[in-house]
Amino acid sequence: MATLERALRDQSPLLASILDTLPLGVGIYDHHGHLVHSNALMHPYVGLIGQASRDPTQMDRWRGYEGDDGPITPDRYPGNRALRGETVLPGIDFLHRGKDGSERWIRVGAAPVRGEGEAIVVLVVQDIDDLKRATQRVDAASAELASQSRFLETTLSSIPDFVYAFDPEKRFAYANAAMLTLFGLSSDEMLGRTFADLDYPPELAEELDGHIDRVLNDGVTTQGEVYYRSPTGYGAYFDFLWGPVHAEDGAIELVVGVSRDTSERRVMAEELKRSEARLRIATDLVGLGVYTWDPSTGVHTWDQRVREMWGVPAPAPVDTGVFEAGIHPDDRARVQDAIAAAIDLAGDGSYSIEYRLIGRTGGQTRHVATSGRTTFADGRAVAFIGAVIDVTAQRHVETSVRASEAQFRSFAEHSRSLLWIGDPEAGKIVYRSAAFERIWGVPCAEGPTAFSEWIKDVHPADRQQVERSLGLVRAGEAVQFEYRIIRPGDGAIRWLRETSFPIRDENGTVYRLGGITADLSNQDEHQLYIVSTKIGEARRLANLVRSLEYRVRTFDSASAFLDMAPVLTPGCVLVDVRQSRNECLAIPRELKARSIALTTIALGSPTADVASAVAAMKAGAVDFVSLSDEDAPQSALLIAISSVTVTPGRRHPMRAPRRGWCG
Repeated sequence: MATLERALRDQSPLLASILDTLPLGVGIYDHHGHLVHSNALMHPYVGLIGQASRDPTQMDRWRGYEGDDGPITPDRYPGNRALRGETVLPGIDFLHRGKDGSERWIRVGAAPVRGEGEAIVVLVVQDIDDLKRATQRVDAASAELASQSRFLETTLSSIPDFVYAFDPEKRFAYANAAMLTLFGLSSDEMLGRTFADLDYPPELAEELDGHIDRVLNDGVTTQGEVYYRSPTGYGAYFDFLWGPVHAEDGAIELVVGVSRDTSERRVMAEELKRSEARLRIATDLVGLGVYTWDPSTGVHTWDQRVREMWGVPAPAPVDTGVFEAGIHPDDRARVQDAIAAAIDLAGDGSYSIEYRLIGRTGGQTRHVATSGRTTFADGRAVAFIGAVIDVTAQRHVETSVRASEAQFRSFAEHSRSLLWIGDPEAGKIVYRSAAFERIWGVPCAEGPTAFSEWIKDVHPADRQQVERSLGLVRAGEAVQFEYRIIRPGDGAIRWLRETSFPIRDENGTVYRLGGITADLSNQDEHQLYIVSTKIGEARRLANLVRSLEYRVRTFDSASAFLDMAPVLTPGCVLVDVRQSRNECLAIPRELKARSIALTTIALGSPTADVASAVAAMKAGAVDFVSLSDEDAPQSALLIAISSVTVTPGRRHPMRAPRRGWCG
C-alpha cells in the first residue's frame, strides 16, 4: 500500500491532470476509506465511503435507491461495498441534497483495485440529474398519454349519443351501438336504408331529407330538434347536428350526424322555470334584490327591487357610475375596496358587505346588506352575481335596543337600589349596578360573583330563606322578601328588601335571574297607607295618624293600591272595610299571596260584629279596629298601629313569603 501511495504521489501531477479532464467526479480511497486523491468534481461528494458515510449529517444528505426497494443503508453504499471487495458498476442512483438545499440525482459506482499491497477503491460520481428527470418526465408523459388513450377509448365505446352517417343517396351508411339499440335493429338490417324504408312518418322523413340535401348541396352544417317514436316504441324529442365529410377531391361523400335525447333537458328546463318562479316568490317574500355585473364591460343588470333601492326607474341604463352614485359618500371607498378584493385573482371571489344608500329622490338613507361571487375564466374576472337586501328596519331596531340598553344602564347606575342580573346555569352574577358598593361597602369589581360565595355575606339566620327564595326564582316565580347581610368590609348589618323575578328567553325558559335590592337600614319605618273609597274619611284618618309623626299615603280603591304595592316602602296598611268590605278585604289576601311585606289592619264600624273581625283576620289582617266618626284620637287604632310598626333597630324577624319570588 505504501508503494501504491508513493506511486500516486509520484504521478500526482499527471493523475490530477487526467482526472480533471474527466466529466465525472473521481476519488481514490485507501483500504480504510480515507481519501487519497480526487478531482474537483468529486469534492462535494467525499462523504460516501467508510466511517464518514455513517455521519448523520452525511446520511441526511444522501438517499440511495437500488431497484424498486426503498432507500439503502450506508453499508450498501457502493464505496463501502468496494471496500469489501465488490464491484458496483454502473452504480447506484442517489438523490443528493446540497448545502443550499437543492437536490440532484447522482449515480455512484465503485470498484476495488489491487496493487502490490493493500487494495484501493476508485469511486466514480456522475451527475445524472438532467437525464433522470427527463426520464421521469417521459415516463409521466407516457403514463398520461396511456391514460388519455384509455379514457378516449372508453368514452367512444360507451357514448350515449346517437352517431350515424348518410351516403349521397340519403341511406344510412353508419350507425353506432346506441342508434342500433334505439331502432332494435342490427347493423346489417339498418345500413343501406332510408328514412322512408324505416317507416318514418312521411312529413318527418321529408323534413330530414331536406336537411341532408342542404348539407350535400351547400356544404353547410345544419341542426334542429324533432319528436320521433322509434320502432321499439320509445318516443322522445331529439336534437341533431349534421355536417359534411369531404373526400380527397373536395366532394362531399358523407353526411355525418349526432343526435341526443333532449327529453331530460326539456324536463330540466321546465323545472328551471318552476325554480325561477319559486325564487321570484322567495325573493319577494324576503325583499331580496338580485343583480349581475360584467367586470370587463361595466354593465350592470338589476331587477326591479334593486332599482327601487337605488331609485333608478326601469328604462334607465345602469352602469358602475350609477351604482356608485347611490352609495353614501362615507361608505363609497370601503365598497370599492370590497369589490376590488372580490375580483382579485388571488382571492376566492366572495363579496359580502353592508353599507348605506342615499336615495336619488328625497335623500332617504337606507342600510343594505349584500353578498355575491365572482366567476373567473382565462385568468380574469368575467362575471359577478349578487343579492342585496334592505336592512334599514333591522338597523333602526338595533339602534333602539342600544338606546334602551344605554337608558337602562344610566337608570341602573343612578338608582339608589341595587339592580342585578344572574346566570342560573353558571351559578353566578353577571351584572351589578353601582349601588352595590354603597350597600355592600366594597367596589363592584371586588364583590363575589358566584352565588355560592355571595350567599356567605347573608346573615346566617336568613341564609336558608334566601336560598329557598332563589330556588323559587329559578323555577320561574317572582318573589319579594327581606333579609340581612353582614357587610364584608366593616361587619355592619344591613336590612335589605329583595324583589326578584325570572328573565325568560324566546322559548319561555328561565335563562337569567333579575333582582332589585333596596337598602331599608336607614329608612323610617313610620309609613302608613290608607285605603278608603271615601276621600273625606281617608283625609280624616290621615290627619289623625300624622299627629303621631307617621308618613301617610292614601289610595281611593283597592285596585289602585294593589297596582303600587310591590314597590312601596314597608309599612302598615289601614284598610277601611266600612264601605266596600269585599273589595277591601282583597288587599290582605293579595299581599299574602304575592308575598309583599306590608302589614294590614282592618278598620270597621262601631257596630261591626265578631264575624266581621274574624273575616278580616282570615283574609290576612293582623288586627281589626272599630272606628267612630269622631275626629278625636282613637286610642285603639293608635295602639294597633304601634304594635305592628317597629324601628329599624327592632325589626321583626324575617318571615318567609308564602309563595316565594321568581326571578
